[in-house]
Amino acid sequence: MTMNDEQTSQGTAPSSSKKKHWLAWLLVLLVVGVLLLPLLHRAMPAGGPGGPGGPPGGGPGGPGGMGGANAGTSVTVSPVEQGSMDIYLNALGTVTPEHTVNVYSQVSGEVLAVNYREGQMVSKGQSLVEIDPRPYQAQLQEAMGTLKHDQAALDAARNDLKKYEIALKGNAVSQQTYDDQLGTVKQYEGTVENDEGTVAYDKVQLAYCHITAPLSGRIGLRLVDPGNTIFSGSSSTIATITQLNPMTVVFAIAEDHVPQVMQAVKHSALKVDLYDRAQLNKLTTGKLLTLDNQVDTTTGTVKLRAAFDNANNALFPNQFVNAKLEVGTLENANLIPTVAVQYNGQQAFVYVEKSDKTVALTNVTVVNADEDKTAVTGITHGQTVVTSNFDRLQDGAKVSVASAAGPAGPGPR
Repeated sequence: MTMNDEQTSQGTAPSSSKKKHWLAWLLVLLVVGVLLLPLLHRAMPAGGPGGPGGPPGGGPGGPGGMGGANAGTSVTVSPVEQGSMDIYLNALGTVTPEHTVNVYSQVSGEVLAVNYREGQMVSKGQSLVEIDPRPYQAQLQEAMGTLKHDQAALDAARNDLKKYEIALKGNAVSQQTYDDQLGTVKQYEGTVENDEGTVAYDKVQLAYCHITAPLSGRIGLRLVDPGNTIFSGSSSTIATITQLNPMTVVFAIAEDHVPQVMQAVKHSALKVDLYDRAQLNKLTTGKLLTLDNQVDTTTGTVKLRAAFDNANNALFPNQFVNAKLEVGTLENANLIPTVAVQYNGQQAFVYVEKSDKTVALTNVTVVNADEDKTAVTGITHGQTVVTSNFDRLQDGAKVSVASAAGPAGPGPR
C-alpha cells in the first residue's frame, strides 16, 4: 500500500461513522414522535379547531367542533291528554256454530243416490241421501195386510156382540156367553192397535230411507258414495251440516272480571268486537249472549258466548279469533301514547319532560290500554312524556325534542 492510499483510507472511516451516528438519532426521534402523537391528540381542546378555545369565529357546533353533543339525546314527545276511553276485556275465542248436526243412517241398506255436493249450502228438508227402500216397503205392506185382517176380525166380533146383546135381553143366551164375546172384541181391539203401531213404525223406517237436511247450513265433504252399504246404529256419519248464520263465538275471561261483566250486563247488552289472529283486521261486531254458570277450576276462567251476524261468511267454524268485550267507559282519563309506557319488572313508568330540558323517571299505574292509547294515573294533564329513544335515557338525562308527536309508533324499549 502506498502512502496516499493509507491516508485516503484513514480519512474515509470517520466520515462513514458520523453518517451512521446521525441515522441512528433520526430513527430514535421518529419512534418518539410516533409514540407521542396520541398523547398530543388527547391534549387538544374538546372543541377542536374552531371549537371552544379555538380561533375566533368557531363557537360550539362550528366546523370541526363537538358542541352539539351537549344538547342531549334527541327524542320525540307527546302531551298528556284528557278524555274518555272505552274499557275492553281481551280474550282469545273460538268460532262456534249455534247448530252442528252429524247425520247418521237409522236404517240399513244400499245407498242408491247422494243428492248433495261437497261444501254446498243446503236448506232444511233438502234431500241428501237415498237408501234402497224396497225391504221397508215390503215390511210396511205386510204390516198393513195384517192390520186389515185383524180389523175385519174385530168388525165381525163386534157384530156378534150386538147380536148377543139383543139375545141376552130376550133371555136367548146366557150372561156368560155375552161376556165371553165382549172379551173377544177387546182382544181384537188390542190386536188391531198393535197392528196400527207396526204400520206406523214401518212407515217411519221407510221414511228413513229418504235422508233430508235437518237444518239449513253448509254441508261438509262427502262421506258416502252410491253403492255403499250403510248400517243403522253405525258410528260412521253420512254428512255433517253446520249452521253459518248467525254465528257465535265462545271465549273465556278471568274470574276476577266476572263481577264487572255482571254489573255491566244489567244496564245494556255488551258489545263484542272480533279481530283476526294477528289483531290487524276487524272481522265483525256482535252482542254478548250469556255467561257460563260456573268457574272452570282448572283455569280460573269463565266462558262467555257472543252472537254475530255472519251474512258475509267472515267467521268460519272453529276459527281462532281475538274478542274484545266492552264493559264500560273511563271519563276524564289521562291518556298517553301506549309506546310511552315502559316497564321495570311489574312497575310501569314514563319519562316526563321538564322545563330545563331534562327528563324525570315517573312511576305510573296503567288503568286501561289499547293499541294506541293508554290511560294512566301518576301524571297530570298538561305534562309531556317521551315517546322514543328510551334505551339512551335515564332519570335526569338531558334531551332535545326532535318534534312534537301525537300517538307515537313503537319505539325502542
